[in-house]
Amino acid sequence: MPHTIVSTDKAPGAIGPYSQAVKAGNTLYVSGCIGLIPDEMKLVDGGVLAEAQQALTNMKAVVEAGGLTMGDVVKCTVLLQKMSDFPEVNKIYATFFPSNPPARACFAVAALPAGAQIEIDCIAVESAQE
Repeated sequence: MPHTIVSTDKAPGAIGPYSQAVKAGNTLYVSGCIGLIPDEMKLVDGGVLAEAQQALTNMKAVVEAGGLTMGDVVKCTVLLQKMSDFPEVNKIYATFFPSNPPARACFAVAALPAGAQIEIDCIAVESAQE
């Protein structure tokens, strides 16, 4: 199946050998997003909640660059440095998915790129919310 690389300057560029997203058919695969400020390429100040807000904002920009909306997101994976942040991160996450939230997995990990406290990736399918 042919695929298209998706990128936008409204989200941080990749910090490794990967694409911001790849669209194959009607499915968009978005790479992990962390709380980097796009034009500065540094983590947002304010801790895990600020990072969650920025990571999801970055993810939304990539999803939209792929021609989809957050309503088209069908699956997310959330990586946290501390599982104790889960309840508070959920509050931020819920604002990006106010109805019909996607399926999700959440894991605690030892470390994340650039010293981030949270990373989120997703899969979106065109017309998922008809």
